[in-house]
Amino acid sequence: MPSPYRAIFGRPGTKSFSAAGLLGRMPLSMMSVGIVTMVSQLTGRYGLAGALSATLALSAAVLGPQISRLVDRHGQRRVLRPAALVSIAAVAGLLLSALQRWPDWILFVFAAGAGCVPSIGSMIRARWAEIYRGSPRELHTAYAWESIVDETCFIFGPILSIGLSTAWFPEAGPLLAAGFLAVGVFWLTAQRATEPVPHPQELHPKGSALRSRGLQVLVVTFVATGAIFGAIDVVTVAFAEEVGHKAAASLVLAVYALGSCAAGAVFGLLHLKGHPSRRFVVGVCAIAVSMVPLQLVGSLPLLAVALFVAGLSIAPTMVTTMALVEEHVPRAKLTEGMSWTSTGLAVGVALGSSAAGWVVDAAGAARGYLVPGAAGVLGALVAFAGYRRLRPQPAPSATDPAAAGAPAGHDGTVPQPRSEESVA
Repeated sequence: MPSPYRAIFGRPGTKSFSAAGLLGRMPLSMMSVGIVTMVSQLTGRYGLAGALSATLALSAAVLGPQISRLVDRHGQRRVLRPAALVSIAAVAGLLLSALQRWPDWILFVFAAGAGCVPSIGSMIRARWAEIYRGSPRELHTAYAWESIVDETCFIFGPILSIGLSTAWFPEAGPLLAAGFLAVGVFWLTAQRATEPVPHPQELHPKGSALRSRGLQVLVVTFVATGAIFGAIDVVTVAFAEEVGHKAAASLVLAVYALGSCAAGAVFGLLHLKGHPSRRFVVGVCAIAVSMVPLQLVGSLPLLAVALFVAGLSIAPTMVTTMALVEEHVPRAKLTEGMSWTSTGLAVGVALGSSAAGWVVDAAGAARGYLVPGAAGVLGALVAFAGYRRLRPQPAPSATDPAAAGAPAGHDGTVPQPRSEESVA
């Protein structure tokens, strides 16, 4: 392991909670595709399978920030365990109802309940932020490491989920995902020494973290980014089917995640100067530009190369986003703020996959890549328009009448401008 990564794991407990986070995040890449595989095998109804997957994604998008808000107030242990148990029970109900061919509306009820799954990635990043607060260099490396973990889940999770459901029994993928969630959550919450200190209601700032103007820009941009991810998944499967190698779609998509994983590993080794808002805009624009080659590919090998290149800009942009969330959201709402970016991605994935499916049906798989291309342009426009909101604002003087209404920083003070030479 490169030296900067070895250094961040020098603190007690870091290896253990990061490993627990890996297990707890596996359902993120396994559950949705596992439900699609299971339902399509049991019923042959792809429309129902897709609708259930979308219900799960939208439910998680709505419930995730609310769970994280409770975590900020009451602590990870008190909130994550009950939330995970609700989600696991709903998954069990979904598997049973699908197996017994119960009415469709019961399936949708259980799919919505399964969306109670906590945002484990946000919980792990909040622990890193607590440990390395005031050490931006180490925190940058820690966020890069967690992006590597995210991409690792997306490389192996779908292959594992689809493989077990097709080779063993249809319910195997979602069942294993629920098992990962249980082990990850209970292992993580047993580690009390690294758990961030909760902020009770009487000390908790009023309102949602989404009131932050900077966070609003990040979330809207991530809706467009999520649309890219959702559209690429759908169109790549359709493209592979058109060229007669549908089974290769999972490998091509794994290459996409591999590109992001490799870039994240390198990005964590860099010590960059300047404010992260500039790198965020550059990263979002790079994602948009990387969609152009997808419009020109005509074979799976070329598609794999184009997706690998497209993946190179993802992890660095995600790492930079977490740094901006940590800057623009009060300390007492950090977990909630990080969860809102996941919500933006989830909503975008649902929108992108739906739009891509419609375009593929109407014009073919090759034209389907116009959807992630358009989403990339939209994301770049939002990032440009919101750039000023992401930059640090000068602190008002003591005589400034507006000072009384200035937003408080993480420690309750008015935020000070950061030097352009500070390490991100």
